[in-house]
Amino acid sequence: MSTATRGKISFIQHDKQYATIEYMVNGKKKSINGIVSEFEQKKLKELKLIKKIHHFHVGDEVNFVIDKSPRGDKMVATKIQYITNNELANILYKASLDNKLVGYLKEVDGKLFIKETSTHFFFPLVLSPWEREPSSQFVNEHILFSLDNIDNPEKVTARLFKPHYIPEFKIAQQLYKNKAVIEAPVFKVTQHGVYVNIVGENIQGKLPVAEGDESQTPSEGDKIKVRISYLSPMRIVLERLS
Repeated sequence: MSTATRGKISFIQHDKQYATIEYMVNGKKKSINGIVSEFEQKKLKELKLIKKIHHFHVGDEVNFVIDKSPRGDKMVATKIQYITNNELANILYKASLDNKLVGYLKEVDGKLFIKETSTHFFFPLVLSPWEREPSSQFVNEHILFSLDNIDNPEKVTARLFKPHYIPEFKIAQQLYKNKAVIEAPVFKVTQHGVYVNIVGENIQGKLPVAEGDESQTPSEGDKIKVRISYLSPMRIVLERLS
């Protein structure tokens, strides 16, 4: 059975999904590369070597096994398992005090990330359903962002500090603020809910199907009176008015 070695990730190539790990041997610092892809993490989880998939950052302390590469021409790190990251804890603490951070917008495998400037951590960027995606011209440019889920290091995500919403979302915000009554057209009815347009076809919502009285269930094309009872950048909740 291979012996696990402890080290710290000093560099990550997110495009090629490999990391450089620094570790000590007899008082001397050495480095080794290994794959840190989601695919490799899933294999470790299936083998029950890890409990959950980890998105790796620079500064992660890890356990790993030194093995020969598939071609047998060099030694590589395998079975890479996340232990902790004190630097990540520090940046999350900083965000808890002032959640306005500076980073770079990055694109990896078609997905958007924010690379924090001081730690070089990559945080997945989550956009609102009603938010315009940043133009490609902003990739690799400085950008202000905030962090969400800071109480759960495994699920930390980034959001833009100054998001650009579609005009319809701003109208919905005003309707919510004014507690306005909206005559919403029904565009779909299923066993799971009644779907309506709130502001054109770009802001839509869902209502539960009335139980026990089919006469209360509208048809496609009907208009029903609703009010927005809750609105956030990620969620809209409606109440039906009689």
